[in-house]
Amino acid sequence: MSFQNWTEHTAHVKKSFGELGKKHPKMLQAYISLDQAAAAEALDEKTRELIAIAVAITTRCESCISVHAEKAAKAGATESEIAGALATAIALNAGAAYTYALRALEAVEEQK
Repeated sequence: MSFQNWTEHTAHVKKSFGELGKKHPKMLQAYISLDQAAAAEALDEKTRELIAIAVAITTRCESCISVHAEKAAKAGATESEIAGALATAIALNAGAAYTYALRALEAVEEQK
């Protein structure tokens, strides 16, 4: 049992992007331009995709997970490298929750 059929999901996302692009070509071109600008920077494709998949889980974007998992694998990322990127994202999410917990405790203390 799996959470989702990721191959079908990825195909659906790509098809939907294409359909949206036909209806709103300027919006799609702006998105593509952002992606191309990021690709022009100093990071290689595999590193960018490792970052992308980690960000995808922190933003809870299933479509991003689907597409960037495929791209990371195609860019040569190993399961171990992907797990390392995901572990970093998990740790950062835990850190963010911890610091927001401090804010909550501060708010409670101030309300006394």
